Amino acid sequence: MKNHAIKILVALSFFSVAPVFASQGERPNILMIVTDDHGYADVGYHGLDDDVKTPALDALANEGVIFTSGYVAHPFCGPSRTALLTGRYPHKIGAQFNLPVDGSTVGIDTSETFISKALQQAGYHTGAIGKWHLGEESPYQPNNRGFDEFFGFLGGGHKYFPEQYRPQYERAKAMGITRFNDYITPLVRNDKEVQEKEYLTDAFTREAVDFIDRAGNEEAQPFFLYLAYNAPHVPLEAKEEDLALFSHIKDKKRRTYLAMVYAVDRGVKRIVQTLKDSGQFDNTLIVFVSDNGGKLKWGAKNAPLREGKGSAREGGHRVPMFFHWPKGLKEARHYDAPVSTLDFYPTFLALADAKTPAGKLLDGKNVFPHILDNTSARPGESLFVLRHRRGFHDVSVRRDQWKAVRTTTTDGWKLYNVAQDRAETKDLSDQYPHILADMVKDAGHWAWSNQPPKWFHIHKEGDEWRDANMPRFGEAFQLQ
Repeated sequence: MKNHAIKILVALSFFSVAPVFASQGERPNILMIVTDDHGYADVGYHGLDDDVKTPALDALANEGVIFTSGYVAHPFCGPSRTALLTGRYPHKIGAQFNLPVDGSTVGIDTSETFISKALQQAGYHTGAIGKWHLGEESPYQPNNRGFDEFFGFLGGGHKYFPEQYRPQYERAKAMGITRFNDYITPLVRNDKEVQEKEYLTDAFTREAVDFIDRAGNEEAQPFFLYLAYNAPHVPLEAKEEDLALFSHIKDKKRRTYLAMVYAVDRGVKRIVQTLKDSGQFDNTLIVFVSDNGGKLKWGAKNAPLREGKGSAREGGHRVPMFFHWPKGLKEARHYDAPVSTLDFYPTFLALADAKTPAGKLLDGKNVFPHILDNTSARPGESLFVLRHRRGFHDVSVRRDQWKAVRTTTTDGWKLYNVAQDRAETKDLSDQYPHILADMVKDAGHWAWSNQPPKWFHIHKEGDEWRDANMPRFGEAFQLQ
C-alpha cells in the first residue's frame, strides 16, 4: 500500500481539539499492538532494568512519541480492553469486571460500536489477532464487532505450547465436558477451530505478518490491525532459545517472563520488516500499549511505580505506551501530558476521516493535534480509575500534574504530584487540601452515573458485592 502523507488541517489550541482531515488515499494504516500484564519497567526504552531485551520496540519508541503518562482505564485485562475498543469507561456500560471464567455467555453490549466497526464502515480492512476476552458467544465475537478477520482465542488467557494444551482439551472433550478452561481451548480462525502447531506468540506474529503482507496488495484500502499478544501473561512458558538469553537471571519467574517479552519483541521486528518490505511502513501508525500494569508475583517489574496489576496506584494502570508514524509524527519526543487508551477511539476516527457512529458516546479525546503541539488534551480535567473490592473501592484521579488516590493501603485519600513524584512517595494533601477535595468531589460525581456490574469474574465476587450492599459510593468519596 502506497499511501501519501496525511494533510492535517487543524487549528491547534491548548483548550480545544480540532479534527484531523484526510482524503481517502492519504489515511494511515493503524496497527495497535497490545501486550498483557506488561510491566512499566519491562521495556528497554524506559531504561529501568538492564536485563530487559526489547530492541525492536525500543527503536520504534525512540523514533516516535513516548507517552510518559500513558494510562489505561482499568487495572484488569477485560475492562481495560473494553475501554480501548469502545472508547468508554467500562463502568459506564456495566463491564467493570472480567468476564466469567471457563466459558461465559455474556459480553460487551452489542449496542456499543467498537472502533473496529467504525473504521470498517469508513473503508478500512480490519483484523484482530490474539486475545479477545470481550465475549465468547456469537454476538460478541470479533467478526460481529467490526473485524473482517480474526485469529486467536476468545477467552481471558491461554497456554502457549500446543503440544501441551491440545491433549488436555481432547481429554476433557472425551469426558463429556462442555465448559472448558479458557487456557486449553483450540484457537479459531473466524468461527472455525484450527490446530495450531507453533508457540502462541510466534503464531500471532505469523498471522500479523500475513495480514500486513496481503494488505500491501490493496493500495486503495488502508488497514486496522488489532494485535493482542497474551504474553507475558501467565502461564509463564517460554521457548528454550529465548530462555537461554536470560540464563544469568536466577529468579526463574523473572527469567521466563523476560523471555516471553523478548518473544513479543522478536515478533515486532518481523512485523516492522514486513511493513518496510511492502512499502507500508512510513504511513502506518504503530500504537504500542500494555493492557494494565505488570503482575509482580509473576516476574514483572513496574518500579519506580508503586504496586502492580489490579491497583489504583501508578503501577496498576500507568503503562508502556507510544505512537510511531514516520509520515505523521516526524519528530521523536516524549509527551508528558496524561493520555488514556480512551483517547485512541476518537484519535483513530480523526486520522481515518471517519464519523463518530450515530448515538455513540465517547469518554476520551482526539489527542493527535495536542501531540503535534505538545499541549495537554485535557487541562483541568480528570481521568479516573475505579477498582471494586469487597465492601471497598480503590480509586485514582489524575488531573494535570496531580493524582488523588484511595486504596486499602493508603489510610484515606492522598494527593501526589506524579509529574514529579511518579513513585507516589510524598503526600501533599495537607499542603493542598482544596485541590484534593475538588478532585475527590469530581470522582464522586463521575461515579454516580456508573452502571451496576452486568457480570462478575467468579460467583464469589457477586456474592460479596451483594452481601456488602455495594457500591456504597457515599463512603468511597468521603474525605477523612
